[in-house]
Amino acid sequence: MSHTVRHKKMLLTRLKKIQGQSVALEKMLNREHECAEVLQQLAAIRGAVNGMMLQVIQGHLTDHVVKEPEEMQREADLEVVMQVIKSYLK
Repeated sequence: MSHTVRHKKMLLTRLKKIQGQSVALEKMLNREHECAEVLQQLAAIRGAVNGMMLQVIQGHLTDHVVKEPEEMQREADLEVVMQVIKSYLK
């Protein structure tokens, strides 16, 4: 079973939050708001999407890379890769 299926409820909850943030941004743009408020909302959306992406990437690597033969080495490799991805997505 795919990790996205196993974690479907959690991923859908994250997605609904992202959708709510997008709707809030649309409302802001349809009314007068300061640029700083719009930028703040965009940053929140970006952070939420990046968080979801990180969760899916980590699940993918865990299921499809780590759970193969030579698990100990692959777990070490996973940690290195995850640190790079976490740094990139910040």
